[in-house]
Amino acid sequence: MVSRAIILCGTEQVDPPLRTLKAGPLSVEFDNGGLRYVRIAGIEVLRGISFLVRNENWGTFSPEITGLEIEEGADSFSVRYRGRCRDAQRDLVYDATITGGSDGSLAFDAVAEPLTDVLTNRTGFIVLHPVEGVAGSPVRIEHTDGSRREARFPETIDPRCPFKDVRAMSHEIAPGCWATCTMEGDAYETEDQRNWSDASYKTYIRPLTKPWPYTLPKGEKIVQSVRLSISGPLPEAAGGDAGGAVSVSVGEKIGAMPRLGLGVQAAEAGFALDNIELVRRLAPRWLVCEVDLRKGHGRAELDAYRKLGEATGAEIVLEIITLGSMDPDGELAGLARATSEAGLSPAAVSVFPQQELKSYQPDQPWPEMPSFEQTYAAARKAFPRARIGGGMAAYFTELNRKRPPAGPLDYVSHTTCPNVHAADDISVMETNEAIPYQILSTRAFMGGGLEYRIGPSQLGCRENPYGKANTPNPDNVRVCLSDIDPRQRGLFNAAWMLGYIAACARGGVDWLALGAPSGPFGHIHRRSDASAPYFDELSGRPVYPGFHVIAGLAALSGAELLDTTLSSKGSVEALAVRRDGRTQLWIANLTAAAVTAEFGPLPGSAKLAMVDASGFERLTTDPAWLDTAAATFRGSTVTLDAYAVARISFS
Repeated sequence: MVSRAIILCGTEQVDPPLRTLKAGPLSVEFDNGGLRYVRIAGIEVLRGISFLVRNENWGTFSPEITGLEIEEGADSFSVRYRGRCRDAQRDLVYDATITGGSDGSLAFDAVAEPLTDVLTNRTGFIVLHPVEGVAGSPVRIEHTDGSRREARFPETIDPRCPFKDVRAMSHEIAPGCWATCTMEGDAYETEDQRNWSDASYKTYIRPLTKPWPYTLPKGEKIVQSVRLSISGPLPEAAGGDAGGAVSVSVGEKIGAMPRLGLGVQAAEAGFALDNIELVRRLAPRWLVCEVDLRKGHGRAELDAYRKLGEATGAEIVLEIITLGSMDPDGELAGLARATSEAGLSPAAVSVFPQQELKSYQPDQPWPEMPSFEQTYAAARKAFPRARIGGGMAAYFTELNRKRPPAGPLDYVSHTTCPNVHAADDISVMETNEAIPYQILSTRAFMGGGLEYRIGPSQLGCRENPYGKANTPNPDNVRVCLSDIDPRQRGLFNAAWMLGYIAACARGGVDWLALGAPSGPFGHIHRRSDASAPYFDELSGRPVYPGFHVIAGLAALSGAELLDTTLSSKGSVEALAVRRDGRTQLWIANLTAAAVTAEFGPLPGSAKLAMVDASGFERLTTDPAWLDTAAATFRGSTVTLDAYAVARISFS
């Protein structure tokens, strides 16, 4: 028997449950030592407050919580606990106290003590402001010297820190009602976390202008605090249908579905060819094929890519990582000859010097490397028949920090990673809220007429631009910046991908690549040194739940995209597509609890297929599941189990 934890998230590790604490109109969600969703009368004021310890590669520790005491009354609540963050190299404890009152006040205090010297990139409080209802709105900033200024939360994503030397921030949560967050312990600064696809603005301790990593000396205590206060008339309690059904309505045509594809790592190309029928069922319209000159890629890899293109009918796009020498023509000339000798004519090519795979602050000088213009000219000379793309092989963050010229390009591209700062299920699922802002921002600085491609993106980290390496994950758990994310194999990934595709489709992205045929980012299981519970025990070629989402929607590439409206956001995502007079409505549950979606009577004959826990064993062994499981449907509501995806087809 396969466990529910494996079905949902591919790991037996379970995220701690949230606990709601209330004091009058104030409510918070207590989450393993931190706070989420600080609300006043149902209005989200802060997305979160946490005391965090990050290692020298920006990996975030999950604290061990002991001595937890929670007291609740009608007008107040309090929390006390001891947190511990440790590994083989470091050990730190902190004592935390949280109090909340019916006047909307909230206090979070921490006293930390390193039990060893602690090498860290950041240790201390972070405060998250939400994006929804906040982006573009006024904020009052108080600095450490007591001076004040008026500003706005950025609408398009700011590559720099919009607010520095911060002591307090105030924003209006309802007419005449202001929330002020005061932070003590050191100077704080704010970064626009949408750069990394986090759905928040993050204010944190220790500015990035100071050196990192740095060492916290053993025994030297750290004292910090965060205070929230409310001024002005408190808003009326927000209404809504919390806990009720989410209404989904389908409207008129608003655009076209992106052309969906896959990334192909060189090491996985042979497996893809050996299992070409499964790859064909994924119906990729394009394959982003890895050519990394640091790894000596050449003729053998190009031969495999040509065969994959011929076998699938997909366009081949070469994503080339060069050594970054000042002779890009020379680096690409030999590769161009090998491509021709392999009989491969790529539809598109993007070239990235290896220096671009590491992160640099916006005003920090980059290392010596070819200019954008030199790189793009060399690419066009080497591959004169291909469309030439540019941007970043790494994440949107780096594209926003070092923006290429649009003139020499046929398209702009970048990828995303949803677990740079936090690896828990809620935070990772929330990252799809930031995708529309990344699209908006890219269009703003690259121009609206340039073709736009995203991917290959997936839950795992392709390459860590912020540290020396990806985070190892030998225990098959949730960790930041690892190439192995167990949720790739679970229902979680199916729901996350539907939300990602929906955001990109509504944003007008032209081409979108998600995941890979196999490997750590794959949709088809292949045994490897990394443990994959349940799947390693199966014979044949099992597939992951996300396989069915990609296969179903890739077949609709270029079809009419229809408008969808939800009565509430956060728990459900929907995507509606029409081709040849027949509509497919896809609905995903983004949460670990069951939800009900209602959409009214459907016209004509309808069929329903579910990708959910009840059919897990069959959907992982039947690549045609969406067709074989589709059944006549005459209802107007559907209940979705945790991270389930429903496809409703009607004419």
